[in-house]
Amino acid sequence: MRIGVFICHCGSNIAGTVDCPSVAATALTYPDVVFSTDTMYACSEPGQDAIIQAVKDKNLDGVVVASCTPRMHEQTFRRAVERAGLNRYMFEMANIREHVSWIGKTKDLNTGKASELVRMAVEKLRRNRPLMAKRFETTKRVLVIGGGVAGIQAALDCADGGQEVVLIEREQSIGGKMAKLDKTFPTVDCSSCVLGPKMVDIAQHPNITLYTCSELESVGGYVGNFQVTIRRKATYVDWTRCTGCGLCVEKCPSRKMPDPFNENLCNAPSINIPFPQAIPKKAAINAASCLMLTKGKCGLCAKVCPVKCIDFEQKDELVNVDVGAIVVATGYDLFDWHKYPQYGEGRYKDVITSLQYERLLSASGPTGGHIKRPSDGKEPKNVVFIQCVGSRDKSVNRPYCSGFCCMYTAKQAILTKDHIPDSQSYVFYMDIRSPGKLYDEFVRRAMEEYGAQYVRGRVAMIYPKGDKLVVRGADTLAGTQVEVPADLVVLAVGAESAKGAVQLGEKLRVAPDQYGFFVESHPKLKPVETNTAGVFLAGACQGPKDIPASVGQGSAAASKVLGLLSKAMLESDPAVSRVNPGRCVGCGKCIQTCPFGAIKAVQDRFGNPKAEVIDTVCQGCGICTVTCPQGAIQLEHFTDNQILAEVNALCPPKMFANFE
Repeated sequence: MRIGVFICHCGSNIAGTVDCPSVAATALTYPDVVFSTDTMYACSEPGQDAIIQAVKDKNLDGVVVASCTPRMHEQTFRRAVERAGLNRYMFEMANIREHVSWIGKTKDLNTGKASELVRMAVEKLRRNRPLMAKRFETTKRVLVIGGGVAGIQAALDCADGGQEVVLIEREQSIGGKMAKLDKTFPTVDCSSCVLGPKMVDIAQHPNITLYTCSELESVGGYVGNFQVTIRRKATYVDWTRCTGCGLCVEKCPSRKMPDPFNENLCNAPSINIPFPQAIPKKAAINAASCLMLTKGKCGLCAKVCPVKCIDFEQKDELVNVDVGAIVVATGYDLFDWHKYPQYGEGRYKDVITSLQYERLLSASGPTGGHIKRPSDGKEPKNVVFIQCVGSRDKSVNRPYCSGFCCMYTAKQAILTKDHIPDSQSYVFYMDIRSPGKLYDEFVRRAMEEYGAQYVRGRVAMIYPKGDKLVVRGADTLAGTQVEVPADLVVLAVGAESAKGAVQLGEKLRVAPDQYGFFVESHPKLKPVETNTAGVFLAGACQGPKDIPASVGQGSAAASKVLGLLSKAMLESDPAVSRVNPGRCVGCGKCIQTCPFGAIKAVQDRFGNPKAEVIDTVCQGCGICTVTCPQGAIQLEHFTDNQILAEVNALCPPKMFANFE
């Protein structure tokens, strides 16, 4: 075998603490290495051209590049050796940046360690063999999970790109959190006026099939060929006939359940259409409060319905769909502020969340757009906003910044002055974070034009005094304690992962981070991709985002989907597990441990149970390899012999001779 070794300087990232020419010279002493050199930037175009030329001039059979992380550039170099005429799997990469130069300060020690890592890569490459990818057709259909603004944007872009789209939303209407907002920052334009046309486009687009009141039941298959089961929950209304006239809503006598769309500020009838611009504008029955479904009496909605679409016998329905790609856009939920006892834990009616305040501001809200205190319906004159409730606070396990709270607080302070000209707003804040376009100017406008008084400091407690609430906190700039009598207190509640996100991630095989947000494949190079091929992320399911960022990421995810499905055929990664039938005893332990469901039980020609790997589903994680008690499964490109060769290169057997 003829091996070529290339040591990258990476500017001074590696060369600053590693003697790269010395590593290249040492590599020439390794078995089968016939060419070794150092280069300034191996990943650059001249660097790749040098690799290709060396392969041709030196008749190389394999290449080792010692540079940065394979996660970033392994595919780059694989494509380079492929252009040179080699199989892409006749390439190995040694990480001497993150594993050496960035963590060590002594140049001699770093140089020695880099040489050892290169030797390990050479020994593995000597045992590599060419692997060939399999090609398969794809299903030209996309599943979008979540009907918020990010999911809407992703669905419309995919549909406009010519792909069939199935959009599922667990709520009764699409629109997500944005549908509950009155205005948006920094333009203070009507939220429903911006979102409404897009919602209508979803309903009318010929390439989009919309399922609301629906959730993902199960997912099988692999990239390009997912088999998805959707659970359409019973609404007890035949939506094929419902016209959305609202007569049943008007006549319903049961109005004891809080209205979730209005953030529980008022009650809703048992049969309801959540808001006037709802898509689809269809009625649905809340089974928990409906007198007919709980007590077997009433049925007034069925009597008054002009098209007779009420169906109290309706059951959940399972829908099976084949899709080629999945976009996850499940959004976020608000932090449960009741975890802060100093804010009353819900005892004070006039302490509300920022989203509840949005519903008070909205013309379609419970007060018709008039700001009224929940306790007595009076118009508040002093409104106190408290920021970072459930953000940047390690005591409640929310150390991250939710990103958009500073901005929507400034917006609400401006709107408060517009609604009540003689009002005064106070904002308790830690730091103002407004990095977006026109964002900082917007916050300044709230202070300077609308007179909002910003107090830098945490609020220690809220307590009632007469018909007011006293907000006690610190002014860290003045170095004093302050008390502000408030008619209404608005908590700028931070964002957290959506309920059920972890369980959804298990079905999709997408990992959550420590806070429940989905983890992207690479934070810089693959921000909308996941480690499960064919599954993409959009919006706040990945982390807190405002509307522009969510829309942008929805379009980014759609572009990835369109790029994926534009190919006539896809290639599977051949670095997957293989079963040796002669050693397999059919114990099934590999089937139980495979996180991707990529192994199935079969029988050989004698009727003996065996395991078989589904190539297109296997992700090459190797769990089955270490689980198999018989050693009957080997992971291609990472076999036991290849890994042991690396270990022996680093720790040769003679090192342990003294221990015998």
